[in-house]
Amino acid sequence: MKKHRLLAWTALPLIGTAMPAVAQDAANAPRAINQNQEIVVTAQKREESLLDVPLSISVIEGEALQLRGASSLTDYASFVPGMEVNSGGTPGLATVTLRGISATTSAAAVGFYIDDAPVGSSSLYARATEMSLDLLPYDIARVEVLRGPQGTLYGASSIGGLVKYVTVKPSLDQFGVRGGAEVFAIDGAGDPGWAGQVMFNAPLATGKLGVTGSFAWRTSPGWVDSVNNPDLSDQNRYEQRGGRASLLYEPTDSLTIMLSGIWQSTDADSNGQIAADLTGARLGNGRSYNNYVAEPFVSSLDYYAASLDYDFGGASLTSTTTYSRRDIDQTRDASLVFGTLFPLLTGGAIEPGITPYPNSVSLKKWTEEIRLASSGGGSFEWLVGGFYTHEDSTQDQIVHAYDMAGNLIAPLDPLAVVSLPATYEEYAVFGNATVHFNEMFAITGGLRWARNEQDFRQISSGAIVPPADDPGTSSEDVVTFSVSPQVFLGDDAMFYARVATGYRPGGPNVIVEGVPPSVDSDKVTNYEVGFKGVLAQGMVTLDIAGFYMDWEDIQVTRAFGGISGLANGGTATSKGVEGAMTVTPMAGLRFGFNAAYTDATLTEDVPEISGLDGDRLPNVPKFSGSARVDYTADIGSGDTLALGIGVHHSSSRFSLVESDPLVAKAKPYTSVEANAGVTFDGHWTLRAYVRNLFNDKGELSRSLTADGLNVPSYLAITPLQPRTVGLAADFTF
Repeated sequence: MKKHRLLAWTALPLIGTAMPAVAQDAANAPRAINQNQEIVVTAQKREESLLDVPLSISVIEGEALQLRGASSLTDYASFVPGMEVNSGGTPGLATVTLRGISATTSAAAVGFYIDDAPVGSSSLYARATEMSLDLLPYDIARVEVLRGPQGTLYGASSIGGLVKYVTVKPSLDQFGVRGGAEVFAIDGAGDPGWAGQVMFNAPLATGKLGVTGSFAWRTSPGWVDSVNNPDLSDQNRYEQRGGRASLLYEPTDSLTIMLSGIWQSTDADSNGQIAADLTGARLGNGRSYNNYVAEPFVSSLDYYAASLDYDFGGASLTSTTTYSRRDIDQTRDASLVFGTLFPLLTGGAIEPGITPYPNSVSLKKWTEEIRLASSGGGSFEWLVGGFYTHEDSTQDQIVHAYDMAGNLIAPLDPLAVVSLPATYEEYAVFGNATVHFNEMFAITGGLRWARNEQDFRQISSGAIVPPADDPGTSSEDVVTFSVSPQVFLGDDAMFYARVATGYRPGGPNVIVEGVPPSVDSDKVTNYEVGFKGVLAQGMVTLDIAGFYMDWEDIQVTRAFGGISGLANGGTATSKGVEGAMTVTPMAGLRFGFNAAYTDATLTEDVPEISGLDGDRLPNVPKFSGSARVDYTADIGSGDTLALGIGVHHSSSRFSLVESDPLVAKAKPYTSVEANAGVTFDGHWTLRAYVRNLFNDKGELSRSLTADGLNVPSYLAITPLQPRTVGLAADFTF
């Protein structure tokens, strides 16, 4: 097998120089950009050089995110070609799109992992699409973004790709402490924001037992007002808190045991959207929403993992067991949707009113994965494994009826009560192998069989919803595969091709006469060619891929007698080119570029979503890209200067398919960011950053909201966060 020691390779040109890990000593403090750093990833569930992996990956160092003031998925997206985040204005309330495979139902199209385990629901009824995992970056070693379907090794719900958070592992021989504090101001906000974090590592028995822990707290001020309620000024304030603990035990050279837990919460007073009238004119001061009542969003994550690795010599056994619980409570103001129906429901006896819409989602998820993998270094590498997950989820919705003075309207309250409890159980076996024919040629292939079984119940009542208490079940077997030939040109360059499939599970359908009892899975087949290499004696790195994605049996939402249900409808393709390049002309100076062109369209009419052949898919800009320059230098004995500036552009995108009568088009945007920092004596760092330097008024999303009679009412917009300026101090010992 070819041993690649890839010099000057950067996984993503926008990473820059990161602060040291907590277990490192002062000699490893921030310094000039390292020309000889190899990036190791775990995309194929074993540690490998990025160059050896025949698929399109971006890697973002967690500490680099901190240096630039990035704290959520909307901030991460500018680092990754082809990654788009359709945000609801609050961390954790977002939909992620990769390579044009956009969310068409509430089931996830992009998977989320913490280390080796999936997080989030695979079923259709737990709002997995809208509530993506959004971890604070402080205790994250890196984020790996895998583009294209990952059904072979990662299973269900990754038809567009995968976002994988890789956490910091404890050190068994070094004590360390790292911490910091930050203040920042958002243009138009009444108050400043602040953040604080601390992390430690301690060897409890040198070489045998170590522990690491961290805690982070971040408060972001509000800058959105309500035009309908003067008490709701600066209403989109939110607070995030997160903690992590991990214990690593290595009693022998062959056995490793790790226990870890992650706890994170988000508490938002209201959402971060603004509103515009049907002409596009923004309401109020241009940063206002039209809600009558507050729209709080509260989410929490509890995650526990136990992993065991045993090295038999020629092969290693890995077992990972996890339990996670996510609870989400969100209230939306549906007054301009349901409140407008009051005169019709009462024959004119009651005027339009206020309808708060609380929605609670709870998910409990167990996973177990066990795999046996050959040791690296041979001409034949293999991996086999099995996976099991069990999910229990509930979703409870209620729509209340109040008059404009805030008094309960007894004849109409509640307008609707809906409960959607569901269980999801999946079994899978999988295998992956790589054959190295010689120093130049290799081929990797994988196969996975999975079966899921689901139970669902539809419980409803209320003034505008027919009463129901009906069960539903489904089961399904799915096979996915991948094949990836590789051609190595020396140690530092590789061409590869890839054919891979993925699926999004189907499930029980709503219980309505004439509607099929279940919806089938939809599937994506990805055809890809790419190149990864280090050129010009290490000064240039290049990662480029062209892809063609074939999407079949697309899951869509349609109306059945006034109730939304699910169906399979139509086909689509997504094709394009994505790439990243870094130029390092001298030690300490780096220019980075990334870009993606994506043409994602329907390839046949889909009446269920008012879509026509050739329509662009939602939430997919045709072009997005970034450019950045970073400079680091020693400025004294143990002192280091770091400077960086970057620009990110995204073209316009639709909220729905192009022909839908309720489609809206989000404005393109160009955002500029900059950062500067000085590290003293290898231990103390002062840094500053600015995001959206020129206060671009572009939009992350724009949707057209209709009233209860499906008549267009207003535009809901998630804008770029206004100019944000931050100052921070960090220490490392």
